[in-house]
Amino acid sequence: MTDIAALLGAEAESLLTHTCKTIPKEQLHLPGPDFVDRVVALSDRPTPVLRSLQQLFNQGRLAGTGYLSILPVDQGIEHSGGASFAKNPAYFDPENIVRLALEGGCNAVASTLGALGSVARRYAHRIPFLLKFNHNEFLTYPNKYDQIVFASIRQAREMGAVAVGATIYFGSAESGRQIVEVSKAFEIAHEMGLATVLWCYLRNPAFKRDVDYHVSADLTGQANHIGVTIEADIIKQKLPENNGGYNALGSGYGKTSKLVYDKLTTDHPIDLARWQVANCYMGRIGLINSGGESKGAGDLAAAVKTAVVNKRAGGQGLISGRKAFQRPMAEGVELLNAIQDVYLDPSVTIA
Repeated sequence: MTDIAALLGAEAESLLTHTCKTIPKEQLHLPGPDFVDRVVALSDRPTPVLRSLQQLFNQGRLAGTGYLSILPVDQGIEHSGGASFAKNPAYFDPENIVRLALEGGCNAVASTLGALGSVARRYAHRIPFLLKFNHNEFLTYPNKYDQIVFASIRQAREMGAVAVGATIYFGSAESGRQIVEVSKAFEIAHEMGLATVLWCYLRNPAFKRDVDYHVSADLTGQANHIGVTIEADIIKQKLPENNGGYNALGSGYGKTSKLVYDKLTTDHPIDLARWQVANCYMGRIGLINSGGESKGAGDLAAAVKTAVVNKRAGGQGLISGRKAFQRPMAEGVELLNAIQDVYLDPSVTIA
């Protein structure tokens, strides 16, 4: 097992012993082996969706825990093939993406229509496929940021996927259209028995000021709250790094409450992530945080820290891509396993 405290270093005591005094854990619907029976089965999700979610929870090293470790590799479209795979060109071949997810003990592999479709008959029955059906097309000049539909829900079902995923750029000029598109697609996915995962990302140049409020707890929390409203079954969100985005943008923007900052959050990273969980219907919809970009030697420690914060906040797991696939496969497997060790370690408790 991974030495979690050693990797956390000087932050170990703060992260591993913190008690959340903002929103108590007793108010949360926490992950567990019976999560689908205890929480999801009470919802309006069709029975085949419950089966699909249970397939996700029953795969890999975290099978039977109620936690998720997902490998997402859609960055070849979201960024570019060169930016994503130059460090390790082997991952231009989608089979290596799926192999990494399998050997890394993941619950699912998330990728594009083309990537998953190219190896579906060999692997769709061996590991749950999560088809990402919209992307940011990043080749137009000048560059623009807009999630557009690349694939249909029918294509996801026919290739054997058990879930579909989409991104909405909340706060962008295009977000209204994206909300409508994704909501309709999620409705179809549920009718077809597929689970739904929503990347709830913020995107607006105005959010980047003295600090980057794209990762502000209050704004990302509201993005989550909109995401669960259109019946995403799992929310993917970046780990919060600051707070007060509403206040920084001024009185003419949105609405918030002083209680959010005075009582319901603190500066502690677990309390900030707890606010994200609270906005996911107090955990009725699972929150998985993003592993973030690869920065080299410190990736292992950073991934473990993110997992600790997510788990102790009441989240449901981690979705980590670049830190895993932008290095040799054996090292990627080690990193994925270290993330999973956090969720397997009973000493890492809910704060």
